[in-house]
Amino acid sequence: MDTYDERSDAPRESEASRGPDAPHGPWTPHGPGASRGPDAPTDGGSQVSDPSAGESPAGDAVAVASASSDPEAAEPVGEVPAVDGPELADPVVGASGAGDPVGDGPGAADPAGDDRAADDPLTRGRAGLAALSLPAQILVALALAVVAVVACVHLGMVFLHVAPSNTVTKQHGEAIDDWIYPEFEQNWKLFAPNPLQQNIAVQVRAEVGTAEGGVRTTGWYDLSALDGEAIDGNLLPSHTQQNALRRAWDFYVSSHDGEDRATGRRGDLSERYLRRLVVMRLEREGAAGAGEVVERVQVRSRTTDVPPPEWSEEKVSDKPVVRELPWWPVTEADRTGAGV
Repeated sequence: MDTYDERSDAPRESEASRGPDAPHGPWTPHGPGASRGPDAPTDGGSQVSDPSAGESPAGDAVAVASASSDPEAAEPVGEVPAVDGPELADPVVGASGAGDPVGDGPGAADPAGDDRAADDPLTRGRAGLAALSLPAQILVALALAVVAVVACVHLGMVFLHVAPSNTVTKQHGEAIDDWIYPEFEQNWKLFAPNPLQQNIAVQVRAEVGTAEGGVRTTGWYDLSALDGEAIDGNLLPSHTQQNALRRAWDFYVSSHDGEDRATGRRGDLSERYLRRLVVMRLEREGAAGAGEVVERVQVRSRTTDVPPPEWSEEKVSDKPVVRELPWWPVTEADRTGAGV
Protein backbone atom coordinates (compact mmCIF):
# COMPACT_ATOMS: atom_id res chain seq x y z
CA MET A 1 0.00 0.00 0.00
CA ASP A 2 1.25 3.44 -0.94
CA THR A 3 1.93 5.86 1.81
CA TYR A 4 1.97 9.62 1.63
CA ASP A 5 4.70 11.96 2.70
CA GLU A 6 3.72 14.24 5.47
CA ARG A 7 5.35 17.14 3.73
CA SER A 8 3.88 16.49 0.32
CA ASP A 9 0.70 15.22 -1.23
CA ALA A 10 2.69 13.10 -3.81
CA PRO A 11 2.42 9.31 -3.25
CA ARG A 12 5.50 7.32 -2.35
CA GLU A 13 6.75 4.65 -4.72
CA SER A 14 5.84 1.21 -3.44
CA GLU A 15 8.56 -1.34 -2.84
CA ALA A 16 6.92 -3.76 -5.17
CA SER A 17 7.19 -1.35 -8.04
CA ARG A 18 10.83 -0.55 -7.30
CA GLY A 19 12.03 -4.16 -7.33
CA PRO A 20 13.99 -6.14 -4.75
CA ASP A 21 17.38 -4.65 -5.63
CA ALA A 22 16.29 -1.04 -5.59
CA PRO A 23 17.78 1.02 -2.75
CA HIS A 24 15.48 1.95 0.06
CA GLY A 25 14.72 5.54 0.63
CA PRO A 26 12.30 8.25 -0.30
CA TRP A 27 11.19 8.22 -3.91
CA THR A 28 12.45 11.03 -6.07
CA PRO A 29 11.18 11.85 -9.53
CA HIS A 30 13.46 11.32 -12.48
CA GLY A 31 14.77 14.52 -13.94
CA PRO A 32 17.80 16.62 -14.24
CA GLY A 33 18.52 16.30 -10.50
CA ALA A 34 18.68 12.51 -10.68
CA SER A 35 21.97 12.65 -12.54
CA ARG A 36 23.75 13.87 -9.42
CA GLY A 37 23.73 10.41 -7.78
CA PRO A 38 23.04 9.53 -4.12
CA ASP A 39 25.95 11.56 -2.82
CA ALA A 40 24.84 14.83 -4.38
CA PRO A 41 24.10 17.51 -1.80
CA THR A 42 20.55 18.54 -1.35
CA ASP A 43 18.96 21.64 -0.01
CA GLY A 44 16.19 20.61 2.27
CA GLY A 45 15.13 17.78 -0.02
CA SER A 46 14.52 20.09 -2.93
CA GLN A 47 15.77 19.15 -6.39
CA VAL A 48 18.06 21.80 -7.90
CA SER A 49 18.83 21.33 -11.59
CA ASP A 50 22.10 22.22 -13.17
CA PRO A 51 21.59 25.37 -15.22
CA SER A 52 24.37 24.33 -17.56
CA ALA A 53 22.65 21.08 -18.44
CA GLY A 54 19.71 22.72 -20.20
CA GLU A 55 16.86 20.71 -21.68
CA SER A 56 19.04 18.59 -23.99
CA PRO A 57 18.15 14.95 -24.70
CA ALA A 58 21.69 13.92 -23.70
CA GLY A 59 21.15 15.19 -20.16
CA ASP A 60 17.91 13.22 -19.85
CA ALA A 61 19.62 10.04 -21.06
CA VAL A 62 22.43 10.36 -18.52
CA ALA A 63 19.96 11.02 -15.72
CA VAL A 64 17.88 7.94 -16.56
CA ALA A 65 20.99 5.72 -16.77
CA SER A 66 22.42 6.86 -13.42
CA ALA A 67 19.11 6.61 -11.59
CA SER A 68 18.27 3.10 -12.80
CA SER A 69 21.70 1.55 -12.04
CA ASP A 70 23.31 0.57 -8.76
CA PRO A 71 24.96 3.61 -7.13
CA GLU A 72 27.94 1.52 -5.93
CA ALA A 73 28.59 -0.13 -9.29
CA ALA A 74 27.91 2.89 -11.44
CA GLU A 75 30.92 4.39 -13.15
CA PRO A 76 31.29 8.14 -13.01
CA VAL A 77 29.88 9.88 -16.01
CA GLY A 78 31.66 12.86 -17.47
CA GLU A 79 30.16 16.25 -17.21
CA VAL A 80 27.74 17.26 -19.92
CA PRO A 81 29.08 20.32 -21.77
CA ALA A 82 27.07 23.42 -21.27
CA VAL A 83 24.88 24.26 -24.25
CA ASP A 84 22.76 27.36 -24.39
CA GLY A 85 19.17 27.02 -25.50
CA PRO A 86 19.29 29.20 -28.63
CA GLU A 87 22.35 27.26 -29.87
CA LEU A 88 20.46 23.96 -30.05
CA ALA A 89 19.57 24.63 -33.70
CA ASP A 90 22.47 24.01 -36.04
CA PRO A 91 23.04 27.30 -37.91
CA VAL A 92 24.66 25.52 -40.85
CA VAL A 93 21.84 23.04 -41.51
CA GLY A 94 19.82 23.99 -44.57
CA ALA A 95 16.06 24.14 -44.79
CA SER A 96 16.00 20.67 -46.33
CA GLY A 97 17.55 19.10 -43.22
CA ALA A 98 20.23 17.32 -45.28
CA GLY A 99 23.08 18.99 -43.44
CA ASP A 100 24.36 21.07 -46.33
CA PRO A 101 25.54 24.52 -45.25
CA VAL A 102 23.50 27.44 -46.46
CA GLY A 103 25.03 28.87 -49.61
CA ASP A 104 27.45 25.94 -49.99
CA GLY A 105 26.51 22.71 -51.74
CA PRO A 106 24.83 21.41 -54.83
CA GLY A 107 21.32 22.27 -53.72
CA ALA A 108 22.09 25.76 -52.48
CA ALA A 109 20.56 28.78 -54.23
CA ASP A 110 22.73 31.65 -55.34
CA PRO A 111 20.72 34.90 -55.31
CA ALA A 112 23.56 36.81 -56.91
CA GLY A 113 23.80 34.24 -59.69
CA ASP A 114 20.06 34.47 -60.37
CA ASP A 115 20.29 38.24 -60.67
CA ARG A 116 23.19 37.95 -63.10
CA ALA A 117 21.28 35.38 -65.21
CA ALA A 118 18.22 37.64 -65.33
CA ASP A 119 20.34 40.61 -66.46
CA ASP A 120 22.20 38.61 -69.09
CA PRO A 121 20.58 39.27 -72.52
CA LEU A 122 21.85 35.93 -73.83
CA THR A 123 19.88 33.95 -71.25
CA ARG A 124 16.82 36.14 -71.27
CA GLY A 125 13.67 34.57 -72.77
CA ARG A 126 13.11 35.32 -76.45
CA ALA A 127 9.81 35.93 -78.18
CA GLY A 128 8.51 36.94 -81.60
CA LEU A 129 10.85 37.04 -84.59
CA ALA A 130 13.95 36.73 -82.38
CA ALA A 131 13.00 33.13 -81.55
CA LEU A 132 13.10 32.12 -85.26
CA SER A 133 16.07 31.19 -87.38
CA LEU A 134 17.44 33.67 -89.92
CA PRO A 135 15.71 32.08 -92.97
CA ALA A 136 12.41 31.95 -91.10
CA GLN A 137 12.77 35.59 -90.09
CA ILE A 138 13.35 36.56 -93.73
CA LEU A 139 10.26 34.64 -94.88
CA VAL A 140 8.08 36.18 -92.17
CA ALA A 141 9.36 39.66 -93.01
CA LEU A 142 8.59 39.15 -96.71
CA ALA A 143 5.09 37.84 -95.93
CA LEU A 144 4.36 40.83 -93.70
CA ALA A 145 5.63 43.18 -96.39
CA VAL A 146 3.37 41.60 -99.02
CA VAL A 147 0.34 41.80 -96.72
CA ALA A 148 1.10 45.45 -95.96
CA VAL A 149 1.43 46.32 -99.67
CA VAL A 150 -1.82 44.53 -100.59
CA ALA A 151 -3.68 46.24 -97.72
CA CYS A 152 -2.40 49.65 -98.81
CA VAL A 153 -3.36 49.01 -102.45
CA HIS A 154 -6.85 47.85 -101.44
CA LEU A 155 -7.45 50.87 -99.22
CA GLY A 156 -6.26 53.13 -102.01
CA MET A 157 -8.59 51.49 -104.56
CA VAL A 158 -11.58 51.76 -102.21
CA PHE A 159 -10.77 55.41 -101.53
CA LEU A 160 -10.58 56.21 -105.26
CA HIS A 161 -13.82 54.27 -105.85
CA VAL A 162 -15.87 56.26 -103.31
CA ALA A 163 -14.11 59.58 -103.91
CA PRO A 164 -15.56 62.18 -106.29
CA SER A 165 -14.47 62.05 -109.90
CA ASN A 166 -10.88 63.20 -110.30
CA THR A 167 -7.94 62.91 -112.70
CA VAL A 168 -6.83 59.50 -111.34
CA THR A 169 -10.29 57.94 -111.61
CA LYS A 170 -10.72 59.30 -115.13
CA GLN A 171 -7.44 57.82 -116.34
CA HIS A 172 -7.51 54.55 -114.37
CA GLY A 173 -11.22 54.07 -113.79
CA GLU A 174 -11.31 50.69 -115.53
CA ALA A 175 -8.51 49.26 -113.36
CA ILE A 176 -10.26 50.54 -110.23
CA ASP A 177 -13.55 48.97 -111.27
CA ASP A 178 -11.88 45.65 -112.04
CA TRP A 179 -10.42 45.63 -108.53
CA ILE A 180 -13.60 46.66 -106.73
CA TYR A 181 -16.38 44.81 -108.56
CA PRO A 182 -18.16 42.70 -107.72
CA GLU A 183 -16.75 41.59 -104.35
CA PHE A 184 -15.81 44.99 -102.85
CA GLU A 185 -18.53 47.26 -104.17
CA GLN A 186 -19.35 50.20 -101.91
CA ASN A 187 -22.67 51.97 -101.58
CA TRP A 188 -24.45 54.29 -99.17
CA LYS A 189 -27.96 52.85 -99.29
CA LEU A 190 -28.10 52.15 -95.57
CA PHE A 191 -27.40 55.82 -94.76
CA ALA A 192 -29.27 57.37 -97.68
CA PRO A 193 -32.13 59.80 -96.99
CA ASN A 194 -34.52 57.15 -98.28
CA PRO A 195 -33.23 53.69 -97.34
CA LEU A 196 -34.57 50.62 -99.08
CA GLN A 197 -38.21 50.12 -98.23
CA GLN A 198 -38.96 47.29 -100.63
CA ASN A 199 -38.82 43.51 -100.63
CA ILE A 200 -37.20 42.24 -103.82
CA ALA A 201 -37.50 38.57 -104.76
CA VAL A 202 -35.26 37.23 -107.52
CA GLN A 203 -36.74 34.34 -109.48
CA VAL A 204 -35.47 32.28 -112.40
CA ARG A 205 -36.73 29.68 -114.86
CA ALA A 206 -34.94 27.63 -117.50
CA GLU A 207 -35.34 25.98 -120.86
CA VAL A 208 -33.97 22.46 -120.56
CA GLY A 209 -32.98 20.26 -123.48
CA THR A 210 -34.28 16.75 -122.91
CA ALA A 211 -32.54 13.48 -123.78
CA GLU A 212 -35.01 12.92 -126.63
CA GLY A 213 -33.97 16.20 -128.27
CA GLY A 214 -36.95 18.26 -127.15
CA VAL A 215 -37.09 21.38 -124.97
CA ARG A 216 -39.13 21.94 -121.85
CA THR A 217 -39.57 25.03 -119.71
CA THR A 218 -39.38 24.78 -115.94
CA GLY A 219 -41.45 26.76 -113.49
CA TRP A 220 -40.21 29.79 -111.62
CA TYR A 221 -37.74 29.11 -108.83
CA ASP A 222 -37.97 31.74 -106.10
CA LEU A 223 -34.29 31.89 -105.17
CA SER A 224 -34.81 34.65 -102.58
CA ALA A 225 -37.41 32.56 -100.76
CA LEU A 226 -35.04 29.58 -100.76
CA ASP A 227 -32.30 31.72 -99.23
CA GLY A 228 -34.76 33.01 -96.63
CA GLU A 229 -35.69 29.46 -95.63
CA ALA A 230 -32.01 28.55 -95.25
CA ILE A 231 -31.36 31.60 -93.07
CA ASP A 232 -34.49 31.30 -90.93
CA GLY A 233 -33.59 29.64 -87.62
CA ASN A 234 -29.88 29.53 -88.47
CA LEU A 235 -27.84 31.21 -85.77
CA LEU A 236 -24.78 31.52 -88.04
CA PRO A 237 -25.95 31.94 -91.65
CA SER A 238 -23.27 32.19 -94.28
CA HIS A 239 -22.45 35.41 -96.09
CA THR A 240 -23.30 33.73 -99.40
CA GLN A 241 -26.81 32.83 -98.28
CA GLN A 242 -27.47 36.37 -97.12
CA ASN A 243 -25.87 38.53 -99.77
CA ALA A 244 -24.70 36.72 -102.93
CA LEU A 245 -28.02 36.79 -104.81
CA ARG A 246 -29.04 40.25 -103.56
CA ARG A 247 -25.70 41.80 -104.48
CA ALA A 248 -25.73 40.17 -107.93
CA TRP A 249 -29.15 41.65 -108.67
CA ASP A 250 -28.19 45.10 -107.38
CA PHE A 251 -25.04 44.94 -109.50
CA TYR A 252 -27.05 44.23 -112.63
CA VAL A 253 -29.73 46.87 -111.98
CA SER A 254 -27.17 49.59 -111.25
CA SER A 255 -25.35 48.94 -114.55
CA HIS A 256 -28.46 48.67 -116.84
CA ASP A 257 -31.34 50.93 -117.68
CA GLY A 258 -35.03 50.09 -117.83
CA GLU A 259 -34.59 48.58 -121.33
CA ASP A 260 -31.84 46.23 -120.07
CA ARG A 261 -29.14 48.14 -121.92
CA ALA A 262 -25.73 48.49 -120.30
CA THR A 263 -24.97 51.97 -119.03
CA GLY A 264 -21.23 51.56 -118.45
CA ARG A 265 -18.23 49.31 -118.69
CA ARG A 266 -19.62 47.01 -116.01
CA GLY A 267 -22.75 46.02 -117.95
CA ASP A 268 -21.33 42.86 -119.52
CA LEU A 269 -19.60 41.84 -116.30
CA SER A 270 -22.77 42.18 -114.23
CA GLU A 271 -24.79 40.15 -116.75
CA ARG A 272 -22.30 37.27 -116.77
CA TYR A 273 -22.07 37.34 -112.98
CA LEU A 274 -25.85 37.10 -112.50
CA ARG A 275 -26.24 34.44 -115.22
CA ARG A 276 -23.60 32.16 -113.75
CA LEU A 277 -25.07 32.54 -110.28
CA VAL A 278 -28.58 31.49 -111.33
CA VAL A 279 -27.25 28.58 -113.41
CA MET A 280 -25.39 27.34 -110.35
CA ARG A 281 -28.54 27.64 -108.25
CA LEU A 282 -30.62 25.78 -110.86
CA GLU A 283 -28.11 22.95 -110.82
CA ARG A 284 -28.33 22.83 -107.04
CA GLU A 285 -32.13 22.61 -107.18
CA GLY A 286 -32.03 19.85 -109.80
CA ALA A 287 -33.83 21.76 -112.56
CA ALA A 288 -32.27 19.52 -115.22
CA GLY A 289 -32.81 15.80 -114.85
CA ALA A 290 -30.64 12.92 -115.96
CA GLY A 291 -29.42 13.42 -119.51
CA GLU A 292 -30.83 16.98 -119.68
CA VAL A 293 -28.98 20.27 -120.15
CA VAL A 294 -29.97 23.83 -119.23
CA GLU A 295 -29.84 25.76 -122.49
CA ARG A 296 -31.37 29.14 -121.62
CA VAL A 297 -32.37 30.99 -118.46
CA GLN A 298 -34.64 33.94 -117.72
CA VAL A 299 -34.47 36.06 -114.58
CA ARG A 300 -37.17 38.29 -113.16
CA SER A 301 -37.67 40.33 -110.02
CA ARG A 302 -40.84 40.74 -107.98
CA THR A 303 -40.80 43.91 -105.90
CA THR A 304 -43.33 44.77 -103.18
CA ASP A 305 -43.34 47.81 -100.93
CA VAL A 306 -42.90 47.33 -97.20
CA PRO A 307 -46.14 48.40 -95.45
CA PRO A 308 -45.65 51.54 -93.34
CA PRO A 309 -46.36 51.44 -89.59
CA GLU A 310 -49.88 52.00 -88.32
CA TRP A 311 -49.12 55.45 -86.92
CA SER A 312 -47.74 56.67 -90.30
CA GLU A 313 -49.93 58.50 -92.80
CA GLU A 314 -47.82 57.34 -95.74
CA LYS A 315 -49.68 55.43 -98.45
CA VAL A 316 -47.95 52.79 -100.58
CA SER A 317 -49.19 50.38 -103.22
CA ASP A 318 -49.65 46.77 -102.25
CA LYS A 319 -49.36 45.49 -105.85
CA PRO A 320 -46.06 43.80 -106.78
CA VAL A 321 -43.98 45.14 -109.62
CA VAL A 322 -42.45 42.48 -111.87
CA ARG A 323 -39.44 43.05 -114.11
CA GLU A 324 -38.52 40.26 -116.53
CA LEU A 325 -35.15 40.10 -118.23
CA PRO A 326 -34.66 38.60 -121.71
CA TRP A 327 -33.70 34.98 -122.20
CA TRP A 328 -29.96 34.40 -121.90
CA PRO A 329 -28.23 31.48 -123.62
CA VAL A 330 -26.14 29.41 -121.26
CA THR A 331 -22.57 28.74 -122.35
CA GLU A 332 -20.20 26.02 -121.22
CA ALA A 333 -18.26 28.64 -119.24
CA ASP A 334 -21.46 29.45 -117.33
CA ARG A 335 -21.89 25.80 -116.37
CA THR A 336 -18.26 25.26 -115.32
CA GLY A 337 -17.59 28.73 -113.93
CA ALA A 338 -14.39 29.10 -115.97
CA GLY A 339 -13.14 32.60 -116.64
CA VAL A 340 -14.71 35.81 -115.43
